[in-house]
Amino acid sequence: MKKIKVLGMGPGHRDYITPRVLQEIESAEIIVAGKRILDSIEVNDKKIIYITRDLNVIVDKIKANYKKSTVAILLSGDTGFYSMLKFLKTHFDKGDMEVITGISSMQYMFSKIGETWDDAYITSLHGRELDIVEKVKRHSKVGILTDKKWSPQNIAKELIRSGITNKRIYVGEHLSYDDEVITSGTMEEIASREGYRMCVVVIMDE
Repeated sequence: MKKIKVLGMGPGHRDYITPRVLQEIESAEIIVAGKRILDSIEVNDKKIIYITRDLNVIVDKIKANYKKSTVAILLSGDTGFYSMLKFLKTHFDKGDMEVITGISSMQYMFSKIGETWDDAYITSLHGRELDIVEKVKRHSKVGILTDKKWSPQNIAKELIRSGITNKRIYVGEHLSYDDEVITSGTMEEIASREGYRMCVVVIMDE
């Protein structure tokens, strides 16, 4: 029986896509992915299903095809780290899917700043609400996926309002791409800057 291939595409640049994932993409007949991911690979004559906000429509298209064609779903980062896999598991049995991991943006970020992340509290503020002040107070090292509302600037401002100023913040923007920027600064320095793009933040004791 054909299985749906759920593939982790890494932080963004093709150099960080694993050889196994590239092999699976090559052998797939149907690719399910967002436009940004598709820009990083060659799909040739494969059928494309674009991932949009209406995920239920995507599921219906996959269900209509996967038993007769090899379907590969391309997910940014790692399949097990704040990915679409949780949603897919509510619509398909585990036996219907083969999950192949990738490199997460969080792994990549910690490597770029030369730090381990097995001792860090890892979370996401992407479309979520979380008491980030409490987490930063309790943990000496925190990794955060951000969104437009919870930008590095707004995170720093919130921590300053709560009296937390003795931390250093690392901000990674466009990780793995040619225009990657990694910034390190105090709370005040990060809070004073505007225009951050979608990024990963690491907060550590000074």
